[in-house]
Amino acid sequence: MVALSWLLSILSGLVAYGLYRFWKQLTFWADLGVPHNEPKFNQLMDSKMHIAKQHQQWYRKYKGQFPFAGLYLMNKPIALAMDLELLKCIFVKDFQYFQDRGTYYNERDDPLSAHLFNLQGTKWRNLRAKISPTFTSGKMKMMYPTMIAAGKQFSDYMDEHVGKECELELKDLLARFTTDVIGMCAFGIECNSLKDPEAQFRMMGRKHFETPRNRLKDTMCMAFPNFSRFIGLKQIVPELSDFFLNIVRETIEYRTKNNVQRNDFMELMIGMLKGENSELGSLTFNEVAAQAFVFFIAGFETSSTTMTWALHQLSINQDIQDKARKCVLDTLQKHNGDLSYDAMMQMPYIDQILQETLRMYPPVPGHFRTVGKDYPVPNTNVTLPAGTSVMIPVYAIHHDPEIFPDPERFDPDRFTAENSKARHPYAWTPFGEGPRICIGMRFGLMQARIGLALLLKSFRFSSGPKSTVPLDFTPKSFILAPEEGLWLKVEKL
Repeated sequence: MVALSWLLSILSGLVAYGLYRFWKQLTFWADLGVPHNEPKFNQLMDSKMHIAKQHQQWYRKYKGQFPFAGLYLMNKPIALAMDLELLKCIFVKDFQYFQDRGTYYNERDDPLSAHLFNLQGTKWRNLRAKISPTFTSGKMKMMYPTMIAAGKQFSDYMDEHVGKECELELKDLLARFTTDVIGMCAFGIECNSLKDPEAQFRMMGRKHFETPRNRLKDTMCMAFPNFSRFIGLKQIVPELSDFFLNIVRETIEYRTKNNVQRNDFMELMIGMLKGENSELGSLTFNEVAAQAFVFFIAGFETSSTTMTWALHQLSINQDIQDKARKCVLDTLQKHNGDLSYDAMMQMPYIDQILQETLRMYPPVPGHFRTVGKDYPVPNTNVTLPAGTSVMIPVYAIHHDPEIFPDPERFDPDRFTAENSKARHPYAWTPFGEGPRICIGMRFGLMQARIGLALLLKSFRFSSGPKSTVPLDFTPKSFILAPEEGLWLKVEKL
């Protein structure tokens, strides 16, 4: 009886301590004297509103009061960074405090989730050093012919399916184009999703982004990552995981057995799998598969979504569309009609259109970081304890009228060299900044340039009977995507 009494006392004490710690977290921001929202269970999980719009509401509410505001996910404190100088510190100046994103991964049960975007600490640093050389401008130039080959298939498809005038749903069509580009560049595989919308790669891409999210599980993974790993929670659909593990294994085995070599991402990964570059070190099979997975998933969706929003804006701003088309045609004329790598890099107005599109519609509307060690926030008397999550509301900052006047107007001239130089360098961060900037930025921009140049060269886009203006964001996806696709009238020139 005495032993049982002691056991019950210990259990009661542990429960009481756990409850104390839980409720103590709910006064976290008040104790630090930081402007904050009252904690709510679903504060970051409002299914009726895209998270970008939630960020914007909080940003507008708290901007000017303090460099950052306090939010809660369940009882987990999150700092909403709003001051651009603070962003500079987080991204670059004080990066040693903010190396990790704090996004969930489970290397044991969900190996494809342990990719470069999610990894932390030493694992991230080592993998970044190994993979960075595969995304240099030189490697992009090497992959360019493969990207152009996919672009040629896209042009042929459009020529075949566009009559004198018709109306098309372009969001899915652009995703099929970028799926084919990534399939060829990452795996050396002809996905054929332009010809067959039900092609396996396209279906797997859809499955990743269109499978309904389990918001409770997402909340658990964000708020309690260690416990979620302990109980084996996964975020990648099992069918999708099996498909990519098998396709990577089959590709490696086929190329190794038949001595096949290609100028693509997989060839570079196979070299590291074999440890051919002693300076960079080798990768395990699971590491190769995880990088191939994130290259495919992140590459096709973000680029296709960017092109979707660009065409939406060009369709309602015909003067800008005409200027963009002239830029493409003039450049092609200088290069004897050849859409070479050099020609593609000499279309500044196309770049400005993409930059303005990424301002208005950043595919990833917020960046996340975790405080690695206690951080004294500059120009405040607040120290953020290690483990605190930080969120950077990219969409909200991009739509701040004090930074970008008349922010809902599409104006590529915001990104002339002169105007860009006059703006705070951390006002526009669709890819992040600093050591954790998106490693695939060059690749994503290149395939978007190719897609837009090919489309503008031969076709005019305008609103049709099925067009929706303005387009709403779908709250089902973290990626900033239109709710109902993009229907436009397309005319062959």
